[in-house]
Amino acid sequence: MKRPLALILSGLLVVSLLAGCGKKPAENNNNNNNNNTANELKPEDGAKLVVWESEGPEGEYIKYVAAEFEKKYGVPVKYEPVDHTATSGKLQQDGPAGVGADIISAPHDHVGKMVAAGLIQPNHKPDRIKNDYVQAAIDGVSMNGTVYGYPTAIETYALFYNKDIIKEAPKTYEEIIEFAKTFNNPKEKKFALAWDVGNAYFSYSFLTANGGYVFGKAGTDKDDIGLNNDGAVAGATFYKSLTSILPLKAADANYQFMDGSFAAGKVAMIINGPWAVKGYTDAKVNFGVAPLPTFNGKQPKSFSGIRGLYISAFTKYPKAAQLFLEFATSDEMLMKRYEMTHQIPPVKALMDKPEVSGDPIVAGFIAQIKNAEPMPSIPQMQLVWEPLATSFSAIWDGQMEPKASLDKCVQTVKDAIAAQK
Repeated sequence: MKRPLALILSGLLVVSLLAGCGKKPAENNNNNNNNNTANELKPEDGAKLVVWESEGPEGEYIKYVAAEFEKKYGVPVKYEPVDHTATSGKLQQDGPAGVGADIISAPHDHVGKMVAAGLIQPNHKPDRIKNDYVQAAIDGVSMNGTVYGYPTAIETYALFYNKDIIKEAPKTYEEIIEFAKTFNNPKEKKFALAWDVGNAYFSYSFLTANGGYVFGKAGTDKDDIGLNNDGAVAGATFYKSLTSILPLKAADANYQFMDGSFAAGKVAMIINGPWAVKGYTDAKVNFGVAPLPTFNGKQPKSFSGIRGLYISAFTKYPKAAQLFLEFATSDEMLMKRYEMTHQIPPVKALMDKPEVSGDPIVAGFIAQIKNAEPMPSIPQMQLVWEPLATSFSAIWDGQMEPKASLDKCVQTVKDAIAAQK
């Protein structure tokens, strides 16, 4: 459960404004100049860059790009391994003292906190993002209409299905309910479908099918909470009905149960993300990936996560940093990144390339990405995860009716937001 947990916990970073801290952010005269071309953009004399990114394939990619960039532009780039979920907190500490990175990798749901704390600069070529990238990536790295990040990958969860048990992925939850009538055997813990039912990250999709949402204005309006509107209640009511095919308490229908049961062939279908692919492949599960099923004719939207690179507000070399990010997020380099990490590039044209969409597992995730929305990145999102998870568990376990539970969730979130003022 590494990756979904990291995504959820990334919203828990406490943010404080950088008032009165050490150095002021570096002046950057290029941020608003959208007319610059790669040929016009020149690195500063003596420029050298530090990039923070997670260890593993992502870090290997940065080292590859750094070497190619130095060959082409003569600017040395040093890679330092810092987990992408920790970079914003580290930059907040190190940036004002002038010892932070020039470029950091971060999950998109850190953007609101980084902007509020004055840690990052706007993207210097937002039109490239707005024209070429999928909408979820654009929304994910933007705040109040300004694009900040340079997206490198996008992920979401989808339906995994065991082809040895069910040959084709059901297109509707109603089909799954019918299939469960002949497959389920609770005594043997065999079920048609399982997922981490009390996890707000996964179960949120049920609220969206009929128009539920977290915050309005593409996740940026903290005063417009749609988790208990009529559509959300309708979705939660259907969610509750699935206890008929997964008759376990929320605490027992967790990620570990779902993950292990699918690998063992005890569960025919699960809801999970691309981080799980390798494990099931190694376990020799004959599986496919498909978009989330519809229910009552409506298509659920999943949460998406967007990895991106960001220019530090404290860099001494903003032009060199911009040039590096143009280079690192060119189509050629993003395809190289896909080759090295197998993470889906969020550029529309690259998703359509046979090298990407030709992989049936990847194609399943891409199909769901078209029905995905980025997790809100405003700081108030940290106040949503726990109340929403509590609400889902209470609904599933029959402790509260859907409307009453969601009403309580929303009131808890509103109270927490008001307490921040």
